[in-house]
Amino acid sequence: MQTTYRAVFISDVHLGTKACQATHLLDFLNTISTQTLYLVGDIVDLIEMRKRAHFTEEQQQVVHRILALAKEGTRVVYIPGNHDAFFRQFCGQRLSGVEIEQQAIHKTADGRRFLVSHGDEFDQMVKVSPIMLAIGDKAHGLMLALNRHINRLRRVMGMPYWSLAGYIKQHISKAQEFITRFESAAIKTARNKKLDGYIGGHIHFARFQRQGEVLYCNDGDWVEHCSALVESGSGELSLIHWSEQPCHLATEPANETLEHSPSLI
Repeated sequence: MQTTYRAVFISDVHLGTKACQATHLLDFLNTISTQTLYLVGDIVDLIEMRKRAHFTEEQQQVVHRILALAKEGTRVVYIPGNHDAFFRQFCGQRLSGVEIEQQAIHKTADGRRFLVSHGDEFDQMVKVSPIMLAIGDKAHGLMLALNRHINRLRRVMGMPYWSLAGYIKQHISKAQEFITRFESAAIKTARNKKLDGYIGGHIHFARFQRQGEVLYCNDGDWVEHCSALVESGSGELSLIHWSEQPCHLATEPANETLEHSPSLI
């Protein structure tokens, strides 16, 4: 698999929690070469760490590797999300070589312009009640805990990584409805800003969707799917999965029809 990219986008790492797939992410960061690395929010889970911090040696190595990339010349742009919103007070500043921004405009090699943000700003547009959000957070936490145990067994049996949460999201209509509304809000925002597309994370669901001339890209996460969005030297965007068996998931749709990336399941 190609490991040299013009730009790489990762989000929802949730360092400081048991769910963080630091082993796979560290291997990914040690393998790739990129001009620009975008950290698209929820890199550190400060909310969960207030309750109980789980910051392993491998998670610390992920932080060290990111800082090393910045020192070695990779442009690293950190766009805080809702779980690491504390860092938003430093937007516009550079810390240890890392640029911190509220959002960014990324220009691809072929001249297209994409809005890059975490995506939690669309929560109000999606209109999910606080009660449902609380229930969803509890259920999601349970799924992640089950996911860890399932994949521990799968490793023992020599089977590749598999996402329980991703499977459930694809098979529950309410989850699909939420994802569709979120994507529509992101596409509308990009269109209103006269941009070619949107790149974000937040909902832990990696895929492409094109509406007319606007391309929606979600880079996924590193607690369920171990996925990243990457840009080639020519400007083409792709989704990749990185675990025991790294693989290419999807290349951006070239036409104007609605098109999704393949399932990670």
